[in-house]
Amino acid sequence: MATIFKNFLNNDVATTRTLLHEAVPITGTIPSGTYTAEANIKNYAHGMFQSVFDYPFLSSSANHIFDITVGYAADSPLSKSTNPVQSQTAKKINIYNQMAQMLVGYDETGAIRKFDADGDLTGGTKMDACIFINFARLLGKDEIKKGSFNMTLLTGVCPPQRNRMDPNATISINDTGSVTDYRVNSPAGEYGILNVNRAGADVLIQKAGLIYYQAGVAVITSSLFRGGFPFGSSAPHDFINQFGPPGSASYNFTSHSASVNTMLSASSISGAADGFRNVLQTLSFNNTTELNSTIYFCRAAHNEYNYSSNPTYLNSSKLVVKNKTSDMPVSYVTSVGLYSADNELLAVAKLSEPLKKTPTNELTLRVRLDY
Repeated sequence: MATIFKNFLNNDVATTRTLLHEAVPITGTIPSGTYTAEANIKNYAHGMFQSVFDYPFLSSSANHIFDITVGYAADSPLSKSTNPVQSQTAKKINIYNQMAQMLVGYDETGAIRKFDADGDLTGGTKMDACIFINFARLLGKDEIKKGSFNMTLLTGVCPPQRNRMDPNATISINDTGSVTDYRVNSPAGEYGILNVNRAGADVLIQKAGLIYYQAGVAVITSSLFRGGFPFGSSAPHDFINQFGPPGSASYNFTSHSASVNTMLSASSISGAADGFRNVLQTLSFNNTTELNSTIYFCRAAHNEYNYSSNPTYLNSSKLVVKNKTSDMPVSYVTSVGLYSADNELLAVAKLSEPLKKTPTNELTLRVRLDY
């Protein structure tokens, strides 16, 4: 235990912030469930969202990847759909409101704001029907790295086979340019605009949704799936139709009978999540771990810490490290202790090897605490 304490000065303490990034690739066989016959896809009794795991979810080694759910605003045409079959309308409205109040917030009247396609909350195009992807903390860590998000979806011009990698049959959704162009007017932190690219091209087609970096949530607008894509095809059509009949247990990729509006209004939430998974080819981003550090520079001047308080330092009132009385005192530093203001030990740092300390030298030991 120390008997002499030395206070830190302002110049003895420094703080740093380091961002560590990790690439997270998710292939289509995981969200589609094709490699485990959907054993890694978990539906719940409440039916409000669907969870995707990297292994069968009953396995002890399974890791939660993300959740999928859908919702629309109370004043959306979908909430007043003329479709005779309506499914979970109240739950879909509640989900939209819950996501909106957490990610967009309230206006000056206290009403929940709608998701805005370009982040301009005072106007612009509103997204009143959305698909929500909530990434697990295990993957997203502290936040998703700006400019790293990319999602590839199959389009309606693709043949029924999922393994057909035709570049003209896919679109890419990404947040290109958000490193410098992102929004901060969200109660959940920073977010970027998702844009649509045809696979293999750099021309921006349209806005696809929003990506909330700290919250780890991607919001995909349902309008992305309406009206087809002008890719030069002689018969462009809505690729959402590959979802098959709403609410069906098995989705038929040769069937094109369901529009996105029918799917969102007539299909269950789990059924809509199934449909979205079946057109999801790849999904990737870089996560971010924020590492904060406090660095303490522990300085031992030439006339300090040349003696040890270790009982073995003395033998018969003599210093065991001195051969003659006239020899200089010497000590070997093996540990550094950090103490509170009332001299209670808080942390101990061990050196890799003892450092010799005499009146002829000075030491500066760098102690780093990460959190």
